[in-house]
Amino acid sequence: MAARELSLPLTNARMVFGQHLAGERRLSPKTVEAYGRDLDQFAVFLGGHLGRSVTLDDLAGLKATDFRAFMASRRRGGLSARSLARSLSAIRTFYSYAERRWGVENAALALIEGPKLGRSKPKPVSETGARDLIAEAGRARGTDWIEARDVAVLSLLYGCGLRISEALSLTGRDRALPDSMQITGKGSRTRLVPILPVVREAVAAYAAICPFELTAEQALFRGTRGGALGPRTVQKTMEALRIRLGLGPTATPHALRHSFATHLLAHGGDLRAIQELLGHASLSTTQIYADVEATRLMAIYDGAHPRSRTR
Repeated sequence: MAARELSLPLTNARMVFGQHLAGERRLSPKTVEAYGRDLDQFAVFLGGHLGRSVTLDDLAGLKATDFRAFMASRRRGGLSARSLARSLSAIRTFYSYAERRWGVENAALALIEGPKLGRSKPKPVSETGARDLIAEAGRARGTDWIEARDVAVLSLLYGCGLRISEALSLTGRDRALPDSMQITGKGSRTRLVPILPVVREAVAAYAAICPFELTAEQALFRGTRGGALGPRTVQKTMEALRIRLGLGPTATPHALRHSFATHLLAHGGDLRAIQELLGHASLSTTQIYADVEATRLMAIYDGAHPRSRTR
């Protein structure tokens, strides 16, 4: 690499990287902004840490202790583990680009381990909230077949615990759902999912009035122009529904899957059975729902018991 390129200031290199993210990789403006913010903080730290303006040459010469010092400074500044992990990811991505673009290599970065992230707890909606969301989808004051479609999709998420991708992978041959069916989920794992009568009825009601031909090989759920329904449309529908019902931002399509598991557990469902229904490879993944239910019960106890500290 030429000496002129080695002397390129980090701030300039960061701008070139941002143009690459926006132009070649076509990332959203907010994502590009987030990368830039993380790298700007890295540049500010290095300027103080090294006592000079930082260049590409400096990036190549950083040691593992320098990277660890940056992470320690961000922790002292109150940055969460998740945000710190995102910041480290931005730095790694920038270094990968810098190696391809300018030949900047630094083996020390590979020695840095990111912070351990605690698994976030699922945020299910209440039983009443789940029922209200599905009912509200059916009276959205729109086109009848679209209302029926939305009711059918949300019923599959809550009534069967499906992921959005799993519900939208159904084809026209599934228009008359059986009592149970094989679903292929993450990691190509298949599971047997019972189909409640109310879910079968919702899907059949949609299929009966859908204006498009539901051939066996094509998507069962369609968009307004006849193409396959996309997950973003389902997410936007949920956004509108939760606003009308006054529910919080955690009332997402995936929250209905969380609700499926949590409500089953609350009504005596076996954790192993719920693991099978959700298609989790490990019971430890399903165990988090038991933790959520225990937390809910303790909150009820604290609020209701006469000797509770909250009373």
